[in-house]
Amino acid sequence: MHQRLKIEWDFRNMSQPLKAIDWAVTEDNQNPNKTDWHVATLNRTFSAALYHLSTSYDDLALKFRIKYVLRVIQAIYYPILAILGLAVNIVTIVILSQGKCGLSRWVTCYLVAMSVADLLVIILDLMLRHVPIVFKRQFIFLRSVPLCNIHAVLLHAAIDCSVWFTVAFTFDRFVLLCCRKLKSKYCTERTASVILISMTVLSGLKNIFWYFMFSGLYRLQKEPWFCYTSPGVQLSLVWGSIEYVHYILTPVIPFILILLLNALTAKHILMKSNVRKRLRTQNNVRNVRDAEMENRRRSLILLFLISANFILLWSTLLFSTLWQRMKLLGYAVWLNRYWRDIGFMLQLLSCCTNTCIYVVTQKLFRKHLKNILLYLFTLKFQVIQ
Repeated sequence: MHQRLKIEWDFRNMSQPLKAIDWAVTEDNQNPNKTDWHVATLNRTFSAALYHLSTSYDDLALKFRIKYVLRVIQAIYYPILAILGLAVNIVTIVILSQGKCGLSRWVTCYLVAMSVADLLVIILDLMLRHVPIVFKRQFIFLRSVPLCNIHAVLLHAAIDCSVWFTVAFTFDRFVLLCCRKLKSKYCTERTASVILISMTVLSGLKNIFWYFMFSGLYRLQKEPWFCYTSPGVQLSLVWGSIEYVHYILTPVIPFILILLLNALTAKHILMKSNVRKRLRTQNNVRNVRDAEMENRRRSLILLFLISANFILLWSTLLFSTLWQRMKLLGYAVWLNRYWRDIGFMLQLLSCCTNTCIYVVTQKLFRKHLKNILLYLFTLKFQVIQ
């Protein structure tokens, strides 16, 4: 009788370094010409994924086809996204910092802070976490660098800043458009600076627990936990509760706040718009341009685009991460693991899309971006000559 080997990695062994991992081998009688190796730690490279797709595509289940296709895409997508993420966020910071985009100074503070936070996420999460996981062989030296728990604190603090800066900007738009009495006191550069600094400090303090939850050794695995931990941490209700509170604070509560604030803002703008239309109709003023309503409309479009970008691109990662934690605690919640990979890809994309939103909604930003691009092309042409 022919035998087929099927290798499965026990997820609980993620708490131990690579040399201590145990491998469970099971056998079943199948067609000997169809050998299916499922090795979670070895199949995460670009070449291995291509090998599986090219040699046994027809024999793979749909979930494995999707998984290997995603690994091939990630090997191309992540390096390109890292380059674009660095470029667009740096350019956005430079343009907005000049204060020539027709935006108020406190709004500029929020947008620059959001770009800085996104830039840190690109560096700490994409370049120093996901790229080494995809290109594991080239970054295998990271296994000997005992800085993973520190990396986790900085990474999650940067993510928290990116998320809560979006909430702060959304609340600022709500106050500006809906709260006339509070607007003069709240919508100032000083208030914006205090809020942004406070959120940065609180984000750092909130994420210190990762230092004690993780060890200093990297796992180089595409999991929410990318550092080794002890088995007691994985199955602990205390640590599990702490982690759930973390995910509730970021990004569940921001989701709710952004949706609520946007709904209230939209309702207020629509009511004001209808009132102004009636007044203009009564006064026979129809063809005159309403500058105030146009400014409100532009502010509303910018707000909704940034908020929708955040919610849509974060949702998949949120649900897949909560599923992973519930599974560890023994709850039978089924979800294919490739959703987690898609979630990571979308969440990282959200760090690069705000620039596109500014290009669509801000005329002066487009003008300065064109000037920078023309300067770079001219400089490159001069160097070639």
